[in-house]
Parts: sequence; C-alpha cells; structure tokens
Amino acid sequence: MPYTASFLRPLFNYLEQFYPLSNTFKAEYERSCKLMRIKKNKHILSPIDSNSSLYFLVDGLVRGFVRDGKKEISTWFSFENELIGAIRHPDQQPGYSIEYLQALEDCKLICIPYTLIDLMYTKYPESNLIDRKLLALQYYAASERAILARIPKATGRYRKLQESGLDINRIPQCYLASYLGVRIETMSRIRNKVVIPDYRLCS
Repeated sequence: MPYTASFLRPLFNYLEQFYPLSNTFKAEYERSCKLMRIKKNKHILSPIDSNSSLYFLVDGLVRGFVRDGKKEISTWFSFENELIGAIRHPDQQPGYSIEYLQALEDCKLICIPYTLIDLMYTKYPESNLIDRKLLALQYYAASERAILARIPKATGRYRKLQESGLDINRIPQCYLASYLGVRIETMSRIRNKVVIPDYRLCS
C-alpha cells in the first residue's frame, strides 16, 4: 500500500515534522498499529483495560479524567493531531490504567502499542530523536497545566486556559468546570465576565 494512502498518513505527517521517516520505519508501524473509531461519550481506555498503547488522535476531542469516589476530575483535553495516553510509569510493564480516556466527540484514533515503541528505540535511531522532541512537548504541556492549577482565582485560571490556545468552545461546560476545579454555577459566573459564544453544556 502506498504510504500516501495509508490510514497512518496523518501520524506519519505528524512525526515527519520532527525527523524524516524511512519506508522501513513506516512499515513497522503498518504491521503493528490499528485504526479505532470511538463513539461520543464512550471510553477509549479505563481502569479495567490494559494500559498497553498510545493513541494518535486523527479526528475528535478526548478528555482524560480520574475518579475521586463518585467525583470525576478532568485532567486534560486533546484535539486532532495529538498523541495521547494514560498515566504510566516508563519502567512499568503493561498494566491497568488509573486514568480514563473518554471521547467527547466521535473520534478516530490510531492505536500504537508500547511494544512497537520499544522495538523502534532499538532498531531505528531516529525514533529516539523524534521521541525526545515529543517528550519536550509533553513536558511543556504538563508544566502549563501545573501553572494553571496553582493560579488562586478561578477567573485567572480560565483566562490562562484561553491564552493557551485550547479550543474551549468545543469542551462541554461541566468538564471544563471540573478541569478548573469549580462548580458549574461558578463556571457560569466566569462566563458572564469572559463571554464565550455558543458555549455547550454536557451532552
């Protein structure tokens, strides 16, 4: 199959911004990856599933969250052309996720097994270069989330989120409130200060 027609083309385009990919490199991905389609509100991954893969989000919107008793705490949101995964210690063997990944829209994803990633490290030196750049991006995003969580006022956290460039118009209000650590009523008051058109409720 020509790689221009492969279902992995979006992933290859993403990775090639960091380093050129050889055909043998692409062939390894062709053999091990699969395409997934997840309906809106369904889980991509949950604590009952083996946390054995990363995912490249081709289309849609995904949130990560954890549970504290019956309460759901949103921890991140991801849009098209991003790599996503659940919390996992790098030295761990595949186990169960403590985090949920939920599709907030109908989603198309590429499933990338960790076994493939480990293989690529040993066979293809460029994989280490690509992943070093990806790690830097992930570290930056995690640092931005850490800073946001430490802003004392909810309005300040909301403005910081706006400045991040996240498309908050697509995120249902209840999940955004959870992410910012406020009640939905507080979220509504913030919206009155910082007007966002066509805001969605949870649905």
